[in-house]
Amino acid sequence: MLKEYKNFNISRTDKNNIILIGNFDGLHVGHQQLFKLAKIYSNKFKLKIGVLTFDPLPIMFFNKRLSNYRIINNYQKKILFYKAGVDFLITKKFDKKFSKISSSQFIEKIIVKKINPKFIFVSNNFRFGFKRIGNVEQLKQKENVFSYKIIKPLLLKKGKKIVSSTLVRKYLQIGKLKEANKLLKRNWAINGVVEKGRQVGKKLGFPTCNIDLKDYIIPKLGVYSIKAKIVNQKKTYKGIANIGYRPTFGGKKILLEVNLFSFNGNLYNKSLNVSFYSFIRGEKKFKNHKILIQQIKKDLKQAKFDLNKN
Repeated sequence: MLKEYKNFNISRTDKNNIILIGNFDGLHVGHQQLFKLAKIYSNKFKLKIGVLTFDPLPIMFFNKRLSNYRIINNYQKKILFYKAGVDFLITKKFDKKFSKISSSQFIEKIIVKKINPKFIFVSNNFRFGFKRIGNVEQLKQKENVFSYKIIKPLLLKKGKKIVSSTLVRKYLQIGKLKEANKLLKRNWAINGVVEKGRQVGKKLGFPTCNIDLKDYIIPKLGVYSIKAKIVNQKKTYKGIANIGYRPTFGGKKILLEVNLFSFNGNLYNKSLNVSFYSFIRGEKKFKNHKILIQQIKKDLKQAKFDLNKN
């Protein structure tokens, strides 16, 4: 698996290699082209690939009210890095002290002295240091110390929209799941621990497991077809999920509720990966339980139809 560091004191064997720097939230197709290029250089020069990323995301550190923002959590990020061929990961805690480091200090004291890479890979809009003053032009001034590779933003084939984490979030929020999944080149997924709820679904005849969304971006509220896996188990279960307040029952907190079609057992306190395949309908309040049950049956039929196509 991935070798992990929580600070910049990396081993000598991990220095003088390739380092990619960024938040990489979502690891979308734009990010993926950066990793593919790094892999080419890794094979050509027999070098390791390392990633420097930050937690929390800087934008969430500076805006404390931005509680739901992330496309993927740290667990998913590590898995995706590993699949992309990354050998070691530096996850720096982004705090007040680190936010005060100037761009020149970041280059001299951290990049050059601590990490000492042979190649740096970043996107051309990469900004760093106090008040985000540092940019790729500042990296170019260190050509005699390390080589750098800069990737231009990827444009969508239709129109001139730039592929970005911001665009992925927007698509999720307006219910354009198919478009978001295309930018991710996989199905968007939520990873979380199953909590004990009010067992309303069970009383209606459709038992669900509840997962807290934590700091994930909140997609369009409503019903989705999904596939789920229990972490560290191979079997995949088809199912249906609802993200919302459950207005019919006067809910006050947004929850992810998942119903797995062919699962019998206890999922409490287990970690679940829930992948989203199609958006079925938006959230709405029903007059009574009978009408709700009728709608759930329709939703289940639609979810099974959608999943049979995947």
